[in-house]
Amino acid sequence: MPNEIPIAEEKIVQSAINTIRTLAMDAVQQANSGHPGTPMALAPVVYCLWQRFLRFDPEHPIWPNRDRFVLSVGHASTLLYAMLHLTGVKAVNPKYEVLGELSVSLDDIKRFRQLDSKCPGHPEYRWTSGIETTTGPLGQGVATSVGMAIAARWIASYFNRPGLELFDYDVYALAGDGCMMEGISGEAASLAGHLKLANLCWIYDNNHITIEGNTALAYSDDVATRFVGYGWNVTRVGDANDVKMLERAFMTFKNTTDRPTLIIVDSHIAYGAPNKQDTSAAHGEPLGEKEIRLAKRHYGWPEDAKFLVPDEVREHFQKGIGRRGRELHAAWWTRFEEYRQRYPELAENGYRMLRRQLPEEWDRGLPTFPADAKGIASRDASSQVLNVLARNVPWLLGGSADLGPSCKTRLKFDGAGDFSAENPAGRNLHFGIREHAMGAILNGLSLSKLRPFGSGFLIFSDYARGAMRLSALMEIPVIHIFTHDSIGVGEDGPTHQPVEQLLSLRAIPGLITLRPADANEVVEAWRMIMQFRHEPVALILTRQALPTLDRTTYASAEGVQRGAYVLADAPNGTPEVLLLATGSEVSLCIEAYEHLKAEGIKARVVSMPSWEIFEYYCRQHPEYRERVLPAAVTARVSVEQASTLGWARYVGSTGQTIGMETFGASAPLKELQRKFGFIPASIVAAAKEQIAQRR
Repeated sequence: MPNEIPIAEEKIVQSAINTIRTLAMDAVQQANSGHPGTPMALAPVVYCLWQRFLRFDPEHPIWPNRDRFVLSVGHASTLLYAMLHLTGVKAVNPKYEVLGELSVSLDDIKRFRQLDSKCPGHPEYRWTSGIETTTGPLGQGVATSVGMAIAARWIASYFNRPGLELFDYDVYALAGDGCMMEGISGEAASLAGHLKLANLCWIYDNNHITIEGNTALAYSDDVATRFVGYGWNVTRVGDANDVKMLERAFMTFKNTTDRPTLIIVDSHIAYGAPNKQDTSAAHGEPLGEKEIRLAKRHYGWPEDAKFLVPDEVREHFQKGIGRRGRELHAAWWTRFEEYRQRYPELAENGYRMLRRQLPEEWDRGLPTFPADAKGIASRDASSQVLNVLARNVPWLLGGSADLGPSCKTRLKFDGAGDFSAENPAGRNLHFGIREHAMGAILNGLSLSKLRPFGSGFLIFSDYARGAMRLSALMEIPVIHIFTHDSIGVGEDGPTHQPVEQLLSLRAIPGLITLRPADANEVVEAWRMIMQFRHEPVALILTRQALPTLDRTTYASAEGVQRGAYVLADAPNGTPEVLLLATGSEVSLCIEAYEHLKAEGIKARVVSMPSWEIFEYYCRQHPEYRERVLPAAVTARVSVEQASTLGWARYVGSTGQTIGMETFGASAPLKELQRKFGFIPASIVAAAKEQIAQRR
């Protein structure tokens, strides 16, 4: 708190602010790429927050009770890099070990936007210590911060005990006009206000500038009124350079206990460089050497100095955020030692959660489903598995975008409850009809080391794609559950029948797609998902019942662990034709296989629930591909109620793909299956044709 540290003299305060500004302009100029205006304008804001309020220990940037700072305006990345450097934030390796070196060195800043620099164009989580989330796509950062604030509330409710409160951190996010225009921010702000997240503070840089020019071209919202309507506390700072008013605004946030806070800060982009004020060039281009000299003269800075960091500025930050963070962190560890003595089981859970480890016996009680021709929808099997796992893993929680009853993702056991402003211990989250914000909020929950899941219909994965892509880029194990996975949606018609979505999810690097074929494949899929520490997953499930295959006749569902496996084989293990499928179409291939077998035709059925896992496993075990997909067998048929694009990698240029080439139609499922060829007879005919072509 500001009253806990002496207020520095005006001269050193201004010197610190100008150091941030000049580092930003020099880095952008040297890179000949970037956005200098926003960092220059907001340097006083970030200075005030970090130096006087942020509870953060630069020596230990992953201290669990640290305040979180999210730079939603990711194009202003030099602002964050300057703060990480000036406050002396230390680097952390993947083993959670704090290294002696700086997270961001001055040389890194000099190499802004260059290959392998710790200062890429936009902040990247896992690449540079001290960065809490990857930002760049506008609106994602503020939406992610809502997930962090929800996580803080839940973690506090689970771990804190009377007199031993381990978690009470706040979440700050710096937003701009672009963030406010993007719809995701409205979705997230609406939910944050509903949940009364008083630990959340957004700082809105109201500078009226976007890349095309003044915001008046396309934007005239009354943002303050909008956020009051969301249920936020709104305060304003009329001049971004007024550190005392900024301090007062942050104190208003700290004293508000019943709602989130929006601080609207009026600024001029590239403030202090008169010839560049209110221009889009200052927002998206280097200032140029002449303008930089003018700006430095305006600041009273040596005009010829580049990347200058006065020693007294480093000392100033060490006496502020450095000392405060060190003292708060040390006190927290003292408190934690007492906590560990009194609540060893909870302490162990905290240790495991923060390192993305699972509790002992986390898979205790997982079901095994008996063979059943009538079967069960994979969404229903998943519901059973999810509820078992959530009982065993206390920090597994989530919900849906208003589709819980359809996706079957509600946690039903005693004590699960609904997360709300009144009950922050609830395990069921209600995101409302806000798919995009849900994806970003899941990212925030995962970045806080909870294990979150979110659900919806597969067709609506389109709305969540921006956040899903970032979960893959950040390598965080978010679980995305999508049901109603095919034209099996039936009467709802082509607007609700996903055709291209499965393929497009497979195209996201690092995202694992899993489309299990029956209830036991669902169990194995979840068993694998829970052990992921860096891989987000899209679990694709059916609404309609699928036969539960007889695993005494066909191969064990454990083959899911390899991404693809031989489910049913020719009697001598030498097939004439391969039938490849995922999800609900695997049982159709099994029926076709039995028809072919009765006619003396040797077929092999390969269940391929995850292309990504199969490819990864084959890279580790090259011989496995040949065992499953022998090169000599070129007669191949793939079956999937989705776009055929991509299947050529497995059936080759001469194989046949039974899939969707249109958007589907509105009709009962059985009629749709006949119309589009998803019946055993069509598969049998395709298999025979493939064999005949090779004779």
